[in-house]
Amino acid sequence: MKSFTVKSTQREQFLDITHEVQRIVDESNTKEGLCVAFVPHTTAGIIINEGADLSVRSDILSKLSRLVPSNENYSHLEGNADAHIKSAIIGSSVAIPISEGRLTLGTWQKVFLCEFDGPRVRSVIVQVIGK
Repeated sequence: MKSFTVKSTQREQFLDITHEVQRIVDESNTKEGLCVAFVPHTTAGIIINEGADLSVRSDILSKLSRLVPSNENYSHLEGNADAHIKSAIIGSSVAIPISEGRLTLGTWQKVFLCEFDGPRVRSVIVQVIGK
């Protein structure tokens, strides 16, 4: 198990962490197996989605903001209840098969840390399981 940190610069942002996750797979020398990436934060998430077209990320963030507006009358008084809800929708981990030492992602897929309460420094934990 290894970890790395990511620094967001905006309140809501998708940060491409694919290369960092692949680097950990490379260091493990695992040829076949499973990679799990996990973010141990309640106002951030991890998602696999389109990486070539930036508008996909902005569309997702825009839709989440319409579904879960920041200015609702939430009971959580810290001012970031929307971030907690968005994180719950997105989820805190992804599992990716490893084949021939590479993350088995589709042509356009990337792994993103989803920041919903930034800017912050976030930890990502990566566990590689296999041989």
